[in-house]
Amino acid sequence: MTLLKTVFAAALSVFLPASLAWAEMPDAAKSLFEAKSVAERNTALSTLEAAAAEDPASAYAAGAGEFFTALQFLAGGLHRHGFESPKSFMLPLMQLPVPDNPNPEPLTYEEFRAILVAFRDRLEKSAATLGSVPANADIGMVVDLTRAGIDLNEDGAIAPDESFAAIMAALSRNGGAPDAAVSLTFRFDRADGYWLQGYAEFLMAQADFWLAHDFRAMFDGSFHMLFPRAKLPLQDTLVPPDSGMNGNIFTSEWRFADFISLVHLINWPVVEPERRQAARRHLLEMIRLSREDWKAILAETDNDREWLPGPQQKGVNPLTGLEVGQEQVQAWLATLTMAEDLLEGRTLLPHFRITGKGVNMKRFFDEPKPFDLVLSITGPGIAPYLESGRILTSDDFDQIERQFGGAGFLTFALWFN
Repeated sequence: MTLLKTVFAAALSVFLPASLAWAEMPDAAKSLFEAKSVAERNTALSTLEAAAAEDPASAYAAGAGEFFTALQFLAGGLHRHGFESPKSFMLPLMQLPVPDNPNPEPLTYEEFRAILVAFRDRLEKSAATLGSVPANADIGMVVDLTRAGIDLNEDGAIAPDESFAAIMAALSRNGGAPDAAVSLTFRFDRADGYWLQGYAEFLMAQADFWLAHDFRAMFDGSFHMLFPRAKLPLQDTLVPPDSGMNGNIFTSEWRFADFISLVHLINWPVVEPERRQAARRHLLEMIRLSREDWKAILAETDNDREWLPGPQQKGVNPLTGLEVGQEQVQAWLATLTMAEDLLEGRTLLPHFRITGKGVNMKRFFDEPKPFDLVLSITGPGIAPYLESGRILTSDDFDQIERQFGGAGFLTFALWFN
């Protein structure tokens, strides 16, 4: 697997739920992860949710099911309104391979916010369910990612081309069937529940940050780039008659122009300050869960189709093509400490044009002011949060990055959470 494919495959891990072994999981959990229809999946999920309070395995399966139904809700909302992926790493959450919709419904700003709210609230439910699983629960369950998936086009079916393996193939090779030579069967254990719960917190942080602000101007002025036939305000003026949707935003002249508009229009007034404060709490909880994840991984003595192996579990991971060593684990734990110090304001974020002061990220979230991306990059937008104190240096990060080796920090970070 090339480095580019590794990065794409690791990036998809943002969207993959933990799952359970057929031999040890409740029958409803098997039905959940092998379902061929949304109705079948939802029936199984309801059964698991009813049993979750008394059975850790049911809670684990239910939390995973709630996670990927959140993703399905997001994908379905995008499909309903004729979403066209920008195919750019700069918009990672907008890379789901949503099928083409020849007859999309109109989309309004209020409806788009409603999609984000429902997505975020379902993730919160998933995190709570996964958090109810006892730390010492004996979880060891196996799933084949070619058999589990989500309904991307709202037709009620979960087809083979909507499996997680197919979605990974679409992201890593721009389409095509999954590589049959690579096994995508994994055995998920208690540690992987922390991993998935952490990703739910990460995605909630992103959703809450958006929802904390009024981004209507950006939506009205640029989102026809993503929904070219959803009757947005500038569709008739700026979208070519044939839509011209090919490749990513950097190979489409009109989409690239709209991407520049999008960046320029990220000047968002704060409308729900408590959500921006919540975003920081979600990120801190993600850090806590990642530590719990690695504590559990390092205590494992088996080596059976690991989703995220520890240094003691030798072998190249079939998803990423990487092997985890002690150096990477220590570097990741140091990264978590660095991130926590930034979010708690103990360490300040440097700015390229300001010396002697840094950005207090705790105050950035907890004392929200209008968010202007360009002015934050150039300086005026972050001036209210500047303080004197310990400032993160490039040497701090370079030392950590060196320990991740040739594959690079980003690949491991997307995988590790």
